[in-house]
Amino acid sequence: MWQRILLIGSMLAVAWAGVFPNYHPHFDFVQWTTDKSLDDYEAESKWWQTASFYQIYPRSFKDTNGDGVGDLKGITENLSYLKEIGVTATWLSPIFTSPMADFGYDIANFFEIDPLFGTMADFEALMKEAHRLGIKIILDFVPNHSSDECEWFKKSASGHPFYKDFYIWHPGKVIDGVRHPPTNWVSVFRGSAWEWNEQRQEYYLHQFVKKQPDLNYRNPLVRDTMKMVLQFWLFKGVAGFRVDAVPHIFEKHADANGNWPDEPRNPSVNDPDDYGYLDHIYTVNQPETIDLVYMFRKVLDDFKSEYGGEDRILMTESYAPLDVVMQYYGNGTREGAQIPFNFLIIEELGNNSNAFNYAETINKWLKNMPVGRTANWVLGNHDQNRIGSRLGEDRIDMMNMLTFTLPGCSVTYMGEEIGMTDVWISWNDTVDPSACNSNPDKYESLSRDPERTPFQWSDAFQAGFSKANKTWLPISPLYREVNVEKERSNPLSHLNIFKQLHKLRGEPTMKHGKVEVKALKQNVVGVKRTLLKEFTYVTLMNIFNEVETFNLKEAFENIPEEMVYEVVTDKSKAKKGDRLKTNSVTLQPKEAVILKSPGRLDTTVGYYLYYTAEEQTHN
Repeated sequence: MWQRILLIGSMLAVAWAGVFPNYHPHFDFVQWTTDKSLDDYEAESKWWQTASFYQIYPRSFKDTNGDGVGDLKGITENLSYLKEIGVTATWLSPIFTSPMADFGYDIANFFEIDPLFGTMADFEALMKEAHRLGIKIILDFVPNHSSDECEWFKKSASGHPFYKDFYIWHPGKVIDGVRHPPTNWVSVFRGSAWEWNEQRQEYYLHQFVKKQPDLNYRNPLVRDTMKMVLQFWLFKGVAGFRVDAVPHIFEKHADANGNWPDEPRNPSVNDPDDYGYLDHIYTVNQPETIDLVYMFRKVLDDFKSEYGGEDRILMTESYAPLDVVMQYYGNGTREGAQIPFNFLIIEELGNNSNAFNYAETINKWLKNMPVGRTANWVLGNHDQNRIGSRLGEDRIDMMNMLTFTLPGCSVTYMGEEIGMTDVWISWNDTVDPSACNSNPDKYESLSRDPERTPFQWSDAFQAGFSKANKTWLPISPLYREVNVEKERSNPLSHLNIFKQLHKLRGEPTMKHGKVEVKALKQNVVGVKRTLLKEFTYVTLMNIFNEVETFNLKEAFENIPEEMVYEVVTDKSKAKKGDRLKTNSVTLQPKEAVILKSPGRLDTTVGYYLYYTAEEQTHN
């Protein structure tokens, strides 16, 4: 058996070291721990660190009772599909009792299942089937507010001693004999964040719709009650929680007279009802919010300590400055969220972003993430335009390749694996309160309905989602071409590429290897994954419409002379298993591929790297 030594690299290293004795080649992205076995890596790994998470919006997943709205039985009956595509855990958007002013994010009872979705028995059946299939269930936890139809709020409005300070109340201020809200604060969903309550004769705060009064976390009774909510569902067997709207949970502490300051104007927005009209320095990202996340994490860790089992996790939603988001991980003495959602791809990358923008965005998270923490990559969710609509349908496979070959875990919004795109919704069919609070001229820019339309299972009636003549949101007109059933039969469909990516995600290099992300050219992004004694993989993305040719050996160090196409798309001329010379790689317009070394990265000798031959048996 032969070994191909990278002689040029070794001679250059020796030469440079002779001239500059303090010079050391930078191979930081290679795992150099030669005495660490794959078993060691696996033993140290947690289930969630390289997991494939999948968000289900229950209203839109599968309807089994013909009312046009998805339900728990629909999820249970299709958990096998999640198993098929490699999902580790699925996060369910709210399924709790709610008047549905914000489609479940206005919770009237945190301990009940809403009849629209089913019963507690249905939930328990879902948990049982998920356990059988090895799929973990993550619930949406909405701590910032309840519904105004929640008993807590009703009792607070009536002055009940226990619930009196469960919410944020203020009598307002009287100016020239006219009562006004206590501050100028604006709701995320437009208009004043304060609503007058006749019974209590005070205003209450609602950072979202007026039927979502904000809970008062400066009251220890609220904190204790929400701990009980977490514990209740942990006893039901859930594997963790996605925590909604975290930055909004605390407001600036009131002064000695119980008053808050107005927020300053944002001069770039002229509509006083628009959330962007103010600079929100007193109503989001307050320091107490971080401590609350640590408190929630302790509830989960204490539960594990007492009852055993695997880690229960927190996934936090926080559209916040990066330095704030990084604090959600923990502070060195206290643990926070295992997965503070990484929204940088959503926030920073657009249709015109070039390869340098991509590399900068990805490396920004990796460089700022505290040591020993796990990265995560989010392409979309129920509040964001679908990736195919945001970045283009011809970049869907490319973006899935990117997130599946970066280190850490991925978060996929249902439908992204089959290439669903946003659906235009008329004003008359619009139901999202964010849009309904505006007008026919503005609603499209505010609506989240387009990304929430029903899942497309087949080309049958109503895309196989429901037997109802009318579904809660219209079905995409593209469902006959974009659906699970049809894509199963096409080897290069979005769905089958997604499955290939899941399988590749299980490779040791993808789970434990080092990463290097860079722009190889203005239009070409490269991601290199390496692990000693394992195969090397390189993801290449041509993000624009020109044919691109480049020398991969010059772009990354220690690339073999030849590599093998491991994953290709319908834009590729090559087929899986084809070989290519790495000194001249050509990508077609919008083509993305994953390449694999023909042999394993075998050892290090000083600064030298070499690969074993592919036919050599490696144990």
